[in-house]
Amino acid sequence: MAKKKPSAFDLLKTKEELTSLLDNFSDLVSSGTADVRAQVLELIPAFYLLRKLGTNILPEGDSVGARERILIYLQKYPEKIISSDELLVVSGITDYQRRIRELRSEMGWPVLSGNTIKSMLKEGDWDNMVADVSAIKPAQYIFLQSGQDKEAAYRWKLSNVIRRKNISIKDKLLEFFKNNIGRSITGEELSYLAKDATEWARRVRELRTEEGWPVKTRNTGRPELPVGVYVFEEDKQAEQHDRKIEDSTRIKVLERDHFSCRKCGWNLNMIRPEDPRQFLELHHLEYHAHKGENSEENLITICNVHHDYIHKHKMKKDQVLEWVEEK
Repeated sequence: MAKKKPSAFDLLKTKEELTSLLDNFSDLVSSGTADVRAQVLELIPAFYLLRKLGTNILPEGDSVGARERILIYLQKYPEKIISSDELLVVSGITDYQRRIRELRSEMGWPVLSGNTIKSMLKEGDWDNMVADVSAIKPAQYIFLQSGQDKEAAYRWKLSNVIRRKNISIKDKLLEFFKNNIGRSITGEELSYLAKDATEWARRVRELRTEEGWPVKTRNTGRPELPVGVYVFEEDKQAEQHDRKIEDSTRIKVLERDHFSCRKCGWNLNMIRPEDPRQFLELHHLEYHAHKGENSEENLITICNVHHDYIHKHKMKKDQVLEWVEEK
């Protein structure tokens, strides 16, 4: 049965009791006769009353558990840097970090830690338009506005299986991605998978830029994604020459083409299970084999279906440019 929510009078009474206890403690210390243990014993009831005050700051009070209080508090202040001390007060327990992990891993709430955000920031996967995190500390958190992920519990179980394998961090990340094609995965999940090793974000970047795996983020081709989220689009590596396209060039081309296929206008907001068009690719107008450069001028955005068509028919630059204008 849920506890009765304390009234305003109860809170006022608690404050008065706390003040009285602290006054008694002050008198005890001033007397100079009490040893350390006597002082500690005098503070114990004050400690519990102070914790009670903290847990009743929220309207829900202690009628809900510590985990729920943390969630309510985070939801009140999305995209703000929240300190661990705040969560300690609101939760009323010292083991609040485990409750945060449960909210994130088992329930799918988008809570990112300072360590994870720093790793993302270093690899260019954080958007400072959401929050300026340049000075964020490891024991601080940000609650994103992307909503609850109902599939998080499944991925958490899978992550624990892969996490225990005796393989490299990069291989763990790739296996996890391949088991979650098309799903949104948070940086916090990847950090946990890598056993909190700080190199996880660099390994993700290497998978994308050096090995050609289609790992997309808000800053690398999927602007509709929430910050802190990664999507592995398909189990297929890019051609060797395509892996050398700089992220900055890739973004410029996508922005120029309005993140849409130049032939049919398809974009990622139009994804449907029955539609074979599932992602956007960049096509070299002058083929790389013919010394075509990885430049903005030599690249166009095309959906996977029409990209396959271009290569199947071995279309040349002029043919492609004329063809995409035919509607």
